[in-house]
Amino acid sequence: MSWGTELWDQFDNLEKHTQWGIDILEKYIKFVKERTEIELSYAKQLRNLSKKYQPKKNSKEEEEYKYTACKAFLSTLNEMNDYAGQHEVISENMTSQITVDLTRYVQELKQERKSNFHDGRKAQQHIETCWKQLESSKRRFERDCKEADRAQQYFEKMDADINVTKADVEKARQQAQIRQQMAEDSKADYSLILQRFNQEQWEYYHTHIPNIFQKIQEMEERRIVRIGESMKTYAEVDRQVIPIIGKCLDGIVKAAESIDQKNDSQLVVEAYKSGFEPPGDIEFEDYTQPMKRTVSDNSLSSSKEGKPELRFGGKSKGKLWPFIKKNKLMSLLTSPHQPPPPPPASASPSAVPNGPQSPKQPKEPLSHRFNEFMTSKPKIHCFRSLKRGLSLKLGVTPEDFSNFPPEQRRKKLQQKVDDLNREIQKETDQRDAITKMKDVYLKNPQMGDPASLDQKLTEVTQNIEKLRLEAQKFEAWLAEVEGRLPARSEQARRQSGLYDGQTHQTVTNCAQDRESPDGSYTEEQSQESEHKALAPDFDDEFDDEEPLPAIGTCKALYTFEGQNEGTISVVEGETLSVIEEDKGDGWTRIRRNEDEEGYVPTSYVEVYLDKNAKGS
Repeated sequence: MSWGTELWDQFDNLEKHTQWGIDILEKYIKFVKERTEIELSYAKQLRNLSKKYQPKKNSKEEEEYKYTACKAFLSTLNEMNDYAGQHEVISENMTSQITVDLTRYVQELKQERKSNFHDGRKAQQHIETCWKQLESSKRRFERDCKEADRAQQYFEKMDADINVTKADVEKARQQAQIRQQMAEDSKADYSLILQRFNQEQWEYYHTHIPNIFQKIQEMEERRIVRIGESMKTYAEVDRQVIPIIGKCLDGIVKAAESIDQKNDSQLVVEAYKSGFEPPGDIEFEDYTQPMKRTVSDNSLSSSKEGKPELRFGGKSKGKLWPFIKKNKLMSLLTSPHQPPPPPPASASPSAVPNGPQSPKQPKEPLSHRFNEFMTSKPKIHCFRSLKRGLSLKLGVTPEDFSNFPPEQRRKKLQQKVDDLNREIQKETDQRDAITKMKDVYLKNPQMGDPASLDQKLTEVTQNIEKLRLEAQKFEAWLAEVEGRLPARSEQARRQSGLYDGQTHQTVTNCAQDRESPDGSYTEEQSQESEHKALAPDFDDEFDDEEPLPAIGTCKALYTFEGQNEGTISVVEGETLSVIEEDKGDGWTRIRRNEDEEGYVPTSYVEVYLDKNAKGS
């Protein structure tokens, strides 16, 4: 089967068909290009999706990825990133192996087609020229024959006419001979041209056109083979990345299988464990026995109805505690929460200015009531939780992380120590590098000036020293949290002795509820840890407060020996500064020499208040 023999007269149709074949090839190239664009777009969207759900650096979200489920999700994101990379590979391979190659081939194909059909048109033009020459010689031969016949007839006519001269007859004869010779020449030319045309026409239909059409047929067949090979390459490009995509999917499955729910549960314990001990049993409070204490409105253990408050929520007075100043809190804690002793018998309490009436019922010893207050640990816990809650609400984190529970504080401090040690190591490495560079400059001055490194070396050394001091500070706090440091004061040991020997009875029991006034947790430590850290921790939380201003003066009417915690001894006739007046509980807070403060019974002193100070 050959186009040259079968389609020898279909030149125009073959021209249209080959152009259609090139159009099909260009359409396929366009299809592959759009597929590569889709692959690139898909890969870009997958990468953006993976990036969108990646944890942000140095954020709380990054801390959550310590759980195995989150780690598996992170592995899935990374595998999807690699998955997107394979689609980029598909796009690149299709572009290089199909699009670029076929585009170049199309250009070559167009040139070859143009050349073949140019040869075909040239052969057509040649045969048409031969045909025109044949027609021209034929018409000339026909014309000459007709003119020869007319000339012969004219001669014969002249020769038969007796009236025509002999000269005219001779002239007609010569003219007839000339026309006859011209006809013979035309006949010879026509015969020669006809033979030549027949030869050209045979070569045209049996040699030139078949050869040209055969080349066109081969060109078209190569185009068909090429597009088939490109389709195979199209499939192979996809097939080549399937194993890697399979590995990505296997990685996702492996990450899913690595999820350990028990490990995640343990991490939750480590993340949120406070280190506190659960609260012990609540002791029975017998309200059938008469209360043997005078309770003031400002007492921590009082409530509006005279009943023990178990919560700070609702409309209780404790709800106002977040707005009480530290000095007021300190005064509430250190004030002796029991009735003051009556003045000496030599004077009537009613005769003393501002002196309260003596209670009618018998009273328990002051030391016993004060010790009972000091052993009310839940009160201290509530204040410490109150301060912690206020700092959390204000968004302020103390440097020593004291607003965190013990276990969480230990972890924060350990993390801070590790970070500082890494910074120290980094600065140390930099110092060593500068020192080595300086030694090189000393040995080879042409490489640089050693003195130019002195300032940088000094800065690095100072940074190292600062970081070491900072690390020592945090290590000390860490050691304190871990219980490696001894008690910080004698007062703590004394308070511990008091705690061990007293019965814990509290009318207002903050520990009854797990929430403090700010909504945060309350501290419920074990007996041993409370004995070690309660008093010094509480003192430290208020030791940075400025002293209260004096609101007046007072004169001691009697001598009072302040033997209990929170009281102060005075001598009869002594003048002192008043910093807090009697709030109805029978005690007045005074100061001596700007550094010694305490409470004395109001009935033992005569108070002179400053009106301006009191109004302010």
